[in-house]
Amino acid sequence: MSSASTLPLQGKVAIVTGGSKGIGAAITLHLLSLGANVVFSYSSDESSASALEAKINSEFPAPHGAPPRAVSFKGDSSSIPDIDALVDYTLKTYHHLNIVVANAAIMSLQDLAHTTEEIFDRHMSVNVKGPFFLAQRTAQHLGEGGRIIFLSSSLIANSSVAPPYLVYLATKGAIEQMVRVLARDLAKGKITVNAVAPGPTATDMFLNGKSDALLQAIKSSIPMGRFGTPEEIADIVGFLSGEGSRWVSGQVIRANGAMA
Repeated sequence: MSSASTLPLQGKVAIVTGGSKGIGAAITLHLLSLGANVVFSYSSDESSASALEAKINSEFPAPHGAPPRAVSFKGDSSSIPDIDALVDYTLKTYHHLNIVVANAAIMSLQDLAHTTEEIFDRHMSVNVKGPFFLAQRTAQHLGEGGRIIFLSSSLIANSSVAPPYLVYLATKGAIEQMVRVLARDLAKGKITVNAVAPGPTATDMFLNGKSDALLQAIKSSIPMGRFGTPEEIADIVGFLSGEGSRWVSGQVIRANGAMA
């Protein structure tokens, strides 16, 4: 690893929602490895957040007298008061903000006939409303060179989608339109807006509840012949967070092993 003085995100501060497990945890750890300080939010699983904080304190000790390199924040990512509290907590702890990663999302699978109003509203609230107002509340604090990064899904562009993904993919379609429009809106402030759209990625959320036969069928549809890893998605977020992506905005990067 490079020395601290040459880390590409040294001195930067990031918010990562849903940052205690899966892809979110990988993003939190990767941004730390690049030198950033991170506030990662979680909704309910305090044990996972505590375990990640312990890992961070061990691997990324803060300089004497400085705040921890990363801190957790419990809150509902779809709640505007909780979003405001998250932003306030970040600014109080680190005094500035440079990178926002709207990773938190939910996914339950049911076709049109089995989608209730409650299921629809909850998906829209967590997956669309939350990222929208997180961007709104943080944009004023990012300043020139700020980064907003959303998470979409490669299934948006997949040629074969199962009907139960209907509501989830409707929310991710909204995310991709937000990226397209917000990139133009925030360009005047020299803030970039992009998204990463993972393909099948080996997280607990993806693997749980799927039979070995189904997992093998999904894997066989991927030209590279394997699932992605959370760390591979985090690598792309790291790129979009850094100086090397300064001319990249309004884009969706599909990380999916060449899935069509």
